[in-house]
Amino acid sequence: MDNNYFASATNYGWTVGEDAIGDRTDIGNWWEWFRGPNSANILAALYAENGQNFGDYGSWPRLASDPSTGSGQAPGGESQIVVFKSCFPNSALQGDPNAAPPPIASNPLRGQDAYSEFHTVANAKGIYIDLLEYFRTRQDKLFVVVTAPPLIDGTWAANVRAFNNWLVNDWLSGYPYQNVAVFDFYNILTSNGGDPDANDLGWASGNHHRWWNGAVQHQQTVANDTAAYPSGDDHPNRAGNEKATAEFVQLLNIFYHRWAGQK
Repeated sequence: MDNNYFASATNYGWTVGEDAIGDRTDIGNWWEWFRGPNSANILAALYAENGQNFGDYGSWPRLASDPSTGSGQAPGGESQIVVFKSCFPNSALQGDPNAAPPPIASNPLRGQDAYSEFHTVANAKGIYIDLLEYFRTRQDKLFVVVTAPPLIDGTWAANVRAFNNWLVNDWLSGYPYQNVAVFDFYNILTSNGGDPDANDLGWASGNHHRWWNGAVQHQQTVANDTAAYPSGDDHPNRAGNEKATAEFVQLLNIFYHRWAGQK
């Protein structure tokens, strides 16, 4: 709100007709949202959504009026920015991190959740590569991928580190537009300020994805691939979320102005 965004949301339970698509937000499910047989209906509803839909989790402060017109509570027209993320089970990516992604027509992760036997690094890469085919057709929208947060369990931690580094550094290589961006929520949550209840926001060291010294910085100086801010389970605690929020808003501003400048 303080950066002049009017934020709406979907959540678990969000439906389009009889399709409870809001319950399906794992990596394999993003194919359903953006490329599947019901994607046109899902996306029309998504772009038109201006509610908060946060259930028992409450709400957040929002602008009292449309910043472009000064009237009404919800800005008119469709949402311009789509931010989407998957929850922490998606960080249990199996398989060989160096395996080649399959073509989308033969990718068994399409429409599958994070507990599928097909939830592998290669298949996840294949899903995201295919999403670009839709994103390139919608230059009027900015799509921001937020990586899934880390797990406490380190079994597949090296795999998820490799996958998220690929998203940040390689996924968009050769993509000619500015309407897709990645925020590495995972990396931010793998270093803290000495204990889980203290963060390292603003430190020169640590694991970050932020605007720093006049440039975007994606940095890892702490050799840790698991959750640095556990909250009794794999959800990040308040200290981790405060660090992530501060770093995310700065980058969102950069992503937005780069995209707006290209339109």
